[in-house]
Amino acid sequence: MSRKFATRLLHEAFPPDRATGATTAPLYQTTAFARETAEDMANIFVGRKPGFVYTRVGNPTLSSLEQRVASLEGGLGAMSFASGMAAVSMSILNILGAGDELVASGSLFGGTSSLFRELASYGVVVRYAENNQPEAFAACLTERTKLIYTETIGNPKLDVADIGAISEVAHAHGLPLFVDSTVTTPYLVRPLSLGADVVIHSTSKAINGNGNSVGGIVVAGKFLWDGKKFPKLGEFAAFGPMAYLARLGGRMRADFGSAMSPFNAYLTGIGLDTLALRMERASENAMALANFCKEKDSVTVNYPGLPEHPDHALAKRQFDDRYGIMLTLRLGNRERAFRFINGLSLALNASNIGDARTLVIHPASTIYLHSDEAEKERAGITEDMVRVSVGIEDQEDLLEDFGKALAQA
Repeated sequence: MSRKFATRLLHEAFPPDRATGATTAPLYQTTAFARETAEDMANIFVGRKPGFVYTRVGNPTLSSLEQRVASLEGGLGAMSFASGMAAVSMSILNILGAGDELVASGSLFGGTSSLFRELASYGVVVRYAENNQPEAFAACLTERTKLIYTETIGNPKLDVADIGAISEVAHAHGLPLFVDSTVTTPYLVRPLSLGADVVIHSTSKAINGNGNSVGGIVVAGKFLWDGKKFPKLGEFAAFGPMAYLARLGGRMRADFGSAMSPFNAYLTGIGLDTLALRMERASENAMALANFCKEKDSVTVNYPGLPEHPDHALAKRQFDDRYGIMLTLRLGNRERAFRFINGLSLALNASNIGDARTLVIHPASTIYLHSDEAEKERAGITEDMVRVSVGIEDQEDLLEDFGKALAQA
């Protein structure tokens, strides 16, 4: 019997605790794990025996969250990190070194764009596709390219990546496709099933949903890692298709000290329980809000669920007629955008997305404050734009709040 998403979310890879029968994954808030003998400790360190020795390397609370997300994504396994940006940076540096290149979508989250600027100081070159079309990625490839990177839905440009078509470009050149699925979560799409090879989430967002803990996670698929093309993985060749994950945990997370804290993993696991309900409700609210706002004067709405959105047909097919929780509004100028934000009473002015509460922000003066004009143009940033992450409030109250704020702006 094929179980649907919410059932899998609550039951697959999530048995009661063996020792106690607890139905919530226990919090193992400890630094280290004692072993009875020196031989046991040595065997765990060398990988001959499963077990935990130090939370910077691994922890049962982290493992529980990792197994659940990997199961939802259909991946070989997952590795959790201290933040979404730690997940992005560790996933990329796991295979890239000085002289290597990556090709990325131009419409990336501002934090990712900032990281990619920093990569230049490590000798890594980032080339940006002119748009989100597969041929635009292909045009940027060189003999030094090691991966292609995109987002399921650009944040905040809201363009939609054709994951299957871009993966064909990547695989034709022996490259992996990395996809940031933070905005969509596995509730809307499972990128690995469409051809992606590595999926990244900021768990701080919708996976957690409560705005109470920062984290990130990387899920790996079945890409065949060529030891010559990806020499960093050579030491882990014995792990076969798990080589990428083995190095990601054994080197990147352990050596860089980028592990998620057990407490944050515990809170994120609790939030994950309601992912299906929250994404369903918030997506319905987002569609209603987009339709409501587009009927108002002096405001332009951008949302993949609207028929006039240039990627609507792709989003309808790829996300099974669901369009996510994020939309943007353009109000004509910066001053009006500020007045609109200040006029809201329910929506919170906050730098996050995916919370149970509706959140708004002015990207140009905040997240993209230090971006140059080329980066802003690629990401679709304008001075009059307001990004909206829609929550699970009662729809009537949400529409009333936005209606009053728009009228007063």
